[in-house]
Amino acid sequence: MEHSAARYDERLTAPGSWWAIAALIAVAGGLITLPLGPLPLLGGVIGAGALAAAGVSSYGSARIRVVADSLVAGDARIPVSALGEAEVLGPEEARDWRLHKADPRAFMLMRSYVPTALRVEITDPDDPTPYVYLSTRNPQALATALDAVRTTD
Repeated sequence: MEHSAARYDERLTAPGSWWAIAALIAVAGGLITLPLGPLPLLGGVIGAGALAAAGVSSYGSARIRVVADSLVAGDARIPVSALGEAEVLGPEEARDWRLHKADPRAFMLMRSYVPTALRVEITDPDDPTPYVYLSTRNPQALATALDAVRTTD
């Protein structure tokens, strides 16, 4: 049952500084409700902190996986047979592909706090998406996992 095991699995977690900002938002929520008394202050801290933490956690929960014969990136599930060559992008090249080289038809799972990326061509003639752009901390390992799936099929 090797095909069912994940060959690559990465969660694009938010950096620690974002959690510090969420804590500051909790403090701000408390300060806003401070004139109303101690109980509203506590409610402001808890409420603002919970909302900020939920936002950071949600944004940092994107996953990239290579499972069986598919690339799963966020909500997208793409068969590896529909993928072409994978191009490993360093920080400068990844920034270029996020900005002036980007195609609006492309599927992009971007996280600004991840400097490197992988760009994979879509070879399916029925799919208007030209490529998949994935922010990843280890683009070479992801490219290797995609190649491994291609060679076993």
